[in-house]
Amino acid sequence: MITKSLPNLFTLGNMVLGTLAILLAMEGRFSLAAIMVIVAMLLDGLDGRVARALNAQSEFGKELDSLSDLISFGLAPALIMYMISFHSIPSGVAWAVTIIFPMCGALRLARFNVQKGAPGYFIGLPIPAAGGVLATLSLFYREISAPYFVVSMLLLSYLMISTVRYPNFKKIGLPKRTIMYTPLVVIFAVVIAVVFPDQTAKLIFIPLVIYAAYGLRQNINRLLRRKHQDDEDNDAQEVYRPKR
Repeated sequence: MITKSLPNLFTLGNMVLGTLAILLAMEGRFSLAAIMVIVAMLLDGLDGRVARALNAQSEFGKELDSLSDLISFGLAPALIMYMISFHSIPSGVAWAVTIIFPMCGALRLARFNVQKGAPGYFIGLPIPAAGGVLATLSLFYREISAPYFVVSMLLLSYLMISTVRYPNFKKIGLPKRTIMYTPLVVIFAVVIAVVFPDQTAKLIFIPLVIYAAYGLRQNINRLLRRKHQDDEDNDAQEVYRPKR
């Protein structure tokens, strides 16, 4: 029974950290709030691997994971961004953008739960990656002005509900004999992150934004290929059009 519940404990830990991120943001401790989102990403990556290693996958765990993800990677990052950098823009714009992000995250999660994706790929930017980018991006509020954050937030929202394919690294297995060490890995990650919150969050930002940008580039390439194909079809129609 305990073995079957272990993956859900990781999932609940993900939810707890997301809630802590919201509370820390409300207290103005934004670096630690962003760190909570990052560590929640670690737990989110482990729960599925632990479930597969223990053969403890279930529909209950799948739904619980989605609910936890919406809190940790939808609501928490949006609130962090809103509280840290949206003071200088009109309230209506700030509210709308802050609402759009978790709303698109919810749509992304619902689609993931009911539709089969392409083997080895996610359809749309996964909400943990989007939330991680947003939470860590917010820490650059001294270097970046609010309008750029608004554009970035809307772009991440679009990528979540897009049909762009992103590599799925969650399928990488976790050997059963290593499961006992996963709590130690989590504790070590938390200690490092809490001791060096700013450095850790900004370092994690780099691979996350590269992952998000990959999908954006794929989307642009797809549009260019479609335009090129349309041009070729039009040229072919001109060639075979009968003369009067």
